[in-house]
Amino acid sequence: MIQIEIIADSPKDLLEQIQEQIGGVVTEQWSEYTLKLNNKFGIGSIKFIPFDWGVNLLEFQIKFHEEIDLKIKSIESFNPIRFIYASKGSFKHRFGIHKEEKKVSQFESFIFTNKDGGTNHVIFPKDEKLDINVIQIVRKHFLKKRTTNVSTLNKKLYEVFVDTDHDNRFANYGTLNLKMADLIKGLHKIKAKGMLRILKIESRVYEILSLHIQQHNRLLNGVKLPEHMSRSELKLIRTLSSDIIKNPAKEYSLEQLSFKSGLTQSKLQEGFKFLYKKTVTEYIRHVRLESAREMLKDSDLNVSQIVYSVGFSSRSYFSKIFKEKYGITPNSFKKKLKTVA
Repeated sequence: MIQIEIIADSPKDLLEQIQEQIGGVVTEQWSEYTLKLNNKFGIGSIKFIPFDWGVNLLEFQIKFHEEIDLKIKSIESFNPIRFIYASKGSFKHRFGIHKEEKKVSQFESFIFTNKDGGTNHVIFPKDEKLDINVIQIVRKHFLKKRTTNVSTLNKKLYEVFVDTDHDNRFANYGTLNLKMADLIKGLHKIKAKGMLRILKIESRVYEILSLHIQQHNRLLNGVKLPEHMSRSELKLIRTLSSDIIKNPAKEYSLEQLSFKSGLTQSKLQEGFKFLYKKTVTEYIRHVRLESAREMLKDSDLNVSQIVYSVGFSSRSYFSKIFKEKYGITPNSFKKKLKTVA
């Protein structure tokens, strides 16, 4: 195991101190700092993006060739709340005062902060592809933001956010959350440049943060995974939903999806309702409508062509449900886009 001791006055210091220990090259573009690594210690990248009001993003898209222990010292000038999610791979955590390490597996989340002077150990495994998303919030800065109203948080998170003197340590291990993986996947697909790119990334970071908070609320309220479904079955549901997004025009039926996944039709319905708050049919319709809306914005196809290319068989039905969902007909939507352009 390689231990990297981090005593950082800022999140950028964290990136530079990792580089000092394991090498690599740090580049900067549009306020995105990226440590690229391809040596005996690992291959991949670690990215840091700062935003206003004490919020920043740290992303590990990397495979380490050795087990890595980030020993992070909590100091007064930089002791954030960290909201972490593992889209790919896993990691372990322990506070310096504890001996027991707790594992956070793929598709699970973790929230923690420490007292000033305390240490945090974040341990990454050897030879495992990682996609770890870390949102860090410096509380003293964040609470100065006019729209920050932490009084609406549950009592426990409220106490953590207003603890600007860092008198308490806190750790919360979340359960399986596949919706967060979809948000982070969307984050990686952002192609804009310059200020527009940073604004889009920041918007997505706040969406991810809201999911962390929602999940913490559900855990406090005792909302758990569906009683009759395992984690592996929920992961199968996510795979099916990804297939539907990739190919919305394909004909889908409960029977066909049940056969493909090996899940019963009742489990399919239960899984889709748990993950997406929709039945299977509602989810397919939602994906097709979203695809159609994107095509109306980005393609030169007319409405009739788009209707059939996303899997609908009736233009009148498509127009009806499109207006119900978006409050405007497809034709009016397309005309409005041309007017704006």
